[in-house]
Amino acid sequence: MTATPSIPLTLVTAAQLADHFADAQPWIQATGFKADAGSFCLLPDSGGGVGRVLVGRNSHLDPWLLGNLPHALPPHRYRLEGDFTPEEATQLALGWKLGQYRFSRYKEAGPAPVAELDLPDPCDRDYLEAATEATYLVRDLITTPANNMGPAQLEEAARVLAVTYGADLTVITGDSLETQNFPMVYAVGKASTEAPRLIDLRWGDLDAPKVTLVGKGVCFDSGGLDIKPSRGMLMMKKDMGGAAHVLGVALMIMKLRLPVCLRVLIPAVENSIAGNAMRPLDVLSSRKGITVEVGNTDAEGRLVLADALWEACGDQPTLLVDFATLTGAARVALGTELPAFFCNREETATAFQTAMATANDPLWQLPLHRPYRDMLSSKVADLSNVSNSSYGGAITAALFLQEFVKKDIPWVHIDVMAWNIRSLPGRPEGGEAMGMRAVFELIRHHSAIAPAP
Repeated sequence: MTATPSIPLTLVTAAQLADHFADAQPWIQATGFKADAGSFCLLPDSGGGVGRVLVGRNSHLDPWLLGNLPHALPPHRYRLEGDFTPEEATQLALGWKLGQYRFSRYKEAGPAPVAELDLPDPCDRDYLEAATEATYLVRDLITTPANNMGPAQLEEAARVLAVTYGADLTVITGDSLETQNFPMVYAVGKASTEAPRLIDLRWGDLDAPKVTLVGKGVCFDSGGLDIKPSRGMLMMKKDMGGAAHVLGVALMIMKLRLPVCLRVLIPAVENSIAGNAMRPLDVLSSRKGITVEVGNTDAEGRLVLADALWEACGDQPTLLVDFATLTGAARVALGTELPAFFCNREETATAFQTAMATANDPLWQLPLHRPYRDMLSSKVADLSNVSNSSYGGAITAALFLQEFVKKDIPWVHIDVMAWNIRSLPGRPEGGEAMGMRAVFELIRHHSAIAPAP
């Protein structure tokens, strides 16, 4: 049986539309197609089927140009016509692949059929597969509700990656966190019926540059005794978005076999309310040995990250990156679609900017403004987990974390929404990987130039 040939997709500007498709002009005019970027027009073939698809574009080739088409076009196979660089072909194909995604776990009908794309020859197929798989993983983990994505299920997701790629996985659970000196992870998670845990994944050559990723894994955040209003809890299943991101980066690193010694640390907890929950103005010990006054139990993410970051520093990694859905202040400053990042080294920040441009995955740098450190002062402990000011919350949260990072370790902190509140081409509403591909590019570049320890 002969396979049905794929249908050509042709990218056109408004000028090209008038110059190169004279025979189809009556149909084009009848449909009102003007080659606006992302719009499309189906041209019929002689038998009445779809003969070609015209897709509008601007002079600048938007990588998300094809992102809406998998669900908008009839569910056939298509092929992209034209000459593209490998980078352009890869980005266009990635936009298509990510546009195919829909979260359908709880839908009885299952996923709807989608259009498929024959990959253009110059695209990097290995990268495309890794980036697509990682993004789908991040989206699935974040969008899954907390009744099916608690600390145990997050551990299982890490275990699946470890088995798939031959990584080592160790987990410290429940009371063992206290006895093994992760007191703040334990304090945040002990009120839940599901035990808190520290997930620790290791992979790669021990002699390669050490890269450590830390992800906030608060699987649901009630706010603790400083309870959130009901509206504030509606999206708190996404508070483990940092953990999802570091698993996504890890998948890409392991699948593409970057020459690094990788470690992933995820403090996985649920911030719940019970008789043994931490209280406002409790003073906690930390793994570092300094004390922290709990100014607000809803600022729990930085507490679990602090223990994990100090543990990460013990290996003296050549690069340390953390992801966290940490502050509303970062969203107020930059909106929901542009993650904030902080960095303690100018050269690392510059390399990260280059990585963002390469991956088409933007973030925006905010300063580690040291004068704001005084806002974290406590009268009874070494520091407070919240600022004494209502301003600059993303900065003071980052400064809190910096207290648990050794000064000689290059460190990037990413404060991310991890959720699309609107659907855009290739980026449907729901859980989202933001900054993941940029961090992968940073690590790929870092592994090529960093000396082994």
